[in-house]
Amino acid sequence: MKDYLPTLVRAAVEAGNAALQVYRQDFSVIEKSDHSPLTLADTRSHAIIEQALAPTAIPFLSEEGADVAYPKRREWKRLWIVDPLDGTKEFVKRNGEFTINIALVEDQAPVLGVIYEPVTSRLYYGIQGEGAWRCLLSDPESIAAASMEQVMAGAEAISAHADPGRPCTIVGSRSHLTPQVEQFVEEKKRACGNVEFVSAGSSLKFCRIAEGVADIYPRFGPTMEWDTAAGHVIARAAGARVYRMDTGGALLYNKENLQNPDFMVTNGRGQ
Repeated sequence: MKDYLPTLVRAAVEAGNAALQVYRQDFSVIEKSDHSPLTLADTRSHAIIEQALAPTAIPFLSEEGADVAYPKRREWKRLWIVDPLDGTKEFVKRNGEFTINIALVEDQAPVLGVIYEPVTSRLYYGIQGEGAWRCLLSDPESIAAASMEQVMAGAEAISAHADPGRPCTIVGSRSHLTPQVEQFVEEKKRACGNVEFVSAGSSLKFCRIAEGVADIYPRFGPTMEWDTAAGHVIARAAGARVYRMDTGGALLYNKENLQNPDFMVTNGRGQ
């Protein structure tokens, strides 16, 4: 499993470089059938990642890929779940909070994940059972020629365990804030007193939990498996818990319906 990490890192960073080329110029936006936006960056990133992962011979499920019927997918014990550009709304707004997400899923659970934030050159990765790390890349445009030792030279382990001296911090979506989240925050303020709410785009909400700067990420409303798989394993590998709100059970992947239920990510503080 860990042997795939260099491939994932190179794929995510090369896709991020391609997305930045589009981001830095004028680009058009297409509305998909579900009314979500699509840009040239989404499709270019998808093509780069698909090509990079093809030699692994592991099935590939991507937001921008072709639909694969469940009777075929349910035979996949291992698969890649990819969001080639998570946070397209943030990309269109040009606030920088978009990411490239790649996860390896085994038996419906994510076990290896990479999240790359192109605008900051910040890379997050997690390996189930081993830990999670954060790395600031010094020269992402040279990723193809660099060794993995050079790329990961500045990697530091991250932990979801928070500094008890700061307020309990809830993180929520920048573009999808719902009345349920607002109610949740108010309830936590009444229960815990000193509570702060911060917004973040894309899968960076998982990263904020994983690096210990936020404590709770409640998600009410629809998300898809590619929105969460990479962040899920990074947060969990950093010591957080990820669970569905209705049953308290695990968030599963490669389901017949690829939409997630409402879920919670937490380091346990304020619960």
